[in-house]
Amino acid sequence: MRRHPRRGEAGGEVTEARSLRGAEVGRRIGLPLMHALWRPRVLGAWKVPASGPAILAVNHSHNVDGPMVMGVAPRPVHFLIKKEVFVGPLEPFLTGIGQVKVDRQSTDRTAVTRALDVLSAGGVLGIFPEGTRGEGDFASLRAGLAYFAVRSGAPVVPVAVLGSSERRGRLVKALPPLRHRIDVVFGEPFEAGDGSGRRTRTALDEATERIQKQLTEHLAQARRLTGRLSGPGGRA
Repeated sequence: MRRHPRRGEAGGEVTEARSLRGAEVGRRIGLPLMHALWRPRVLGAWKVPASGPAILAVNHSHNVDGPMVMGVAPRPVHFLIKKEVFVGPLEPFLTGIGQVKVDRQSTDRTAVTRALDVLSAGGVLGIFPEGTRGEGDFASLRAGLAYFAVRSGAPVVPVAVLGSSERRGRLVKALPPLRHRIDVVFGEPFEAGDGSGRRTRTALDEATERIQKQLTEHLAQARRLTGRLSGPGGRA
């Protein structure tokens, strides 16, 4: 017998389906654009689960890291992006390609719900676990990634972006030089929780420690694999 949707459920399903289609459009735009501007080298993309929910945990040392991963990932990605980026024409564009606006200064319940909806629909959520752009070394993680991983049960895929902050471009100093090589290394997916299903503060703290260990190890391995041993961004 076909189950009737609960109040608001059908509308939510339609919204999420539209979001998934939008993220696919974003990927189709991003892939040729990233290859036209720079020279991405993608390693380990096959490790991203081919279907079902997944969380990409990406280091963040430059503004192009998100668009780069969005373009080269094997599946459409919905990134959690700070609300300050959603200005002017960027707001309808980012919303249209399935990206999720989040207010980092408060508990943004709308963003949390949207992110969980992405995962419950079997989509891929992209998160910068450090919370903001910095050294990109996973040295300090916020609790958001652990919450989404434990709450959804989705596997976490570590992603290292290397070389994006290595040098400044000549024409646009805020961007890497044109045709500069940027490495994107996907790691083995892992479960953040301990299998108990607990969502207590202690469980989330333990999950954060587990995540940080895995991400740090992946970053070190990605540096060795690519020969970029000087730092996350490839800087000497």
